[in-house]
Amino acid sequence: MNYILFDDSSRNSLLPLTFTRPVADIRIGILTIREKWEKMLGAETSSLTQDYLNEKFPLTIADENMLINGSVLPDANLVEKIRMLKPNQSLVVSGMLIARYVKGEDLKNSLDAEDKQFENFVFDGNPVKINFPWDIFSKNGEAINADFQLLTKGRKSEQIDVSNTILGNGALFVEKGAKVQASIINTGNGPVYIGEGAEVMEGSRIRGPFALCRGGIVKMGAKIYGPTTVGPFSKAGGELNNVVMLGYSNKAHDGFLGNSVVGEWCNLGADTNSSNLKNTYEEIKVWSYEQERFVKTGLQFCGLIMGDHSKCGINTMFNTGTVVGVSANIYGSGFQRNFIKSFSWGGTQGFSTYNLDKALKVARIVYGRRKKELTREDENILRHIHQLSAKINI
Repeated sequence: MNYILFDDSSRNSLLPLTFTRPVADIRIGILTIREKWEKMLGAETSSLTQDYLNEKFPLTIADENMLINGSVLPDANLVEKIRMLKPNQSLVVSGMLIARYVKGEDLKNSLDAEDKQFENFVFDGNPVKINFPWDIFSKNGEAINADFQLLTKGRKSEQIDVSNTILGNGALFVEKGAKVQASIINTGNGPVYIGEGAEVMEGSRIRGPFALCRGGIVKMGAKIYGPTTVGPFSKAGGELNNVVMLGYSNKAHDGFLGNSVVGEWCNLGADTNSSNLKNTYEEIKVWSYEQERFVKTGLQFCGLIMGDHSKCGINTMFNTGTVVGVSANIYGSGFQRNFIKSFSWGGTQGFSTYNLDKALKVARIVYGRRKKELTREDENILRHIHQLSAKINI
């Protein structure tokens, strides 16, 4: 069977995070949604996504194809029901398509086809689905718990250094090559997962649920409240509360970040702070790319949503419910505006357009620091986003 993870309509409401990736490549919990599906299916997947992303995330079509909604998180019951589907059958829940068995070249047209052309089966469960950026941190605790079981079941944790203090009766799992020293880890509210080659420096205080992914670093004296995920090769310092860092990003210094999602290749300068609660305690609104206006989140706590490659200078202050696009460079005193579009350069005194060639040069240097290469595919994606941002007038 050829498995394909498709973007549904939530792709547009998940911007700016989906400017640079299919929905399935968003990290929530310990793993990306794609990694969860591939591990549970025991098979590789490809993506049915935006045309401009196809070069980096190519679609594979075979004679027998199973389309799976890339915004839905898998569980054992869901995987079992999907495996039972026959050609021209679909699995749905509350009117939402979860999976569809499609043969050959009918694939691309099948998502637009009327449901009556397919035999629909209703899934009797309640799968976790992400529709908005704030779902990523709101549902992160549930995802960490599920991933923890998926990754550690039947395995034995590495021994943790005796210099640490472990509190609570929950689960702690340390992968090979990880280093944790002279820190306080509380598992009472949820599991704590320390990935391969990761490091928790001395004096850190961590409360689960928490995931430090492969190669990640928690800096000295950090205070981290769960549910928080520090993605692969990211650095976390200061105070974090219910934050998801997708990967390769740095918040290495003091400052508070709460109820937030930070994309890949981002950097938050020293003493960057983000408000996650309005002084009036009112429901928080955030910018919607899809609706081109500020929309209600239903949340009292919501901090920063930052797209890939964006950066801010020291002492930057972000308002409650701020959305920052891709490859923005932000600096200056005072509270920043609560929507900053992609390829913006500036701050409270005003913004200009970040020169594309300069942005690409910086990205190449940043990749090089991690011994990675900014590929032609990556550059083309950024060029496309630069063109899209020029059309936003706000």
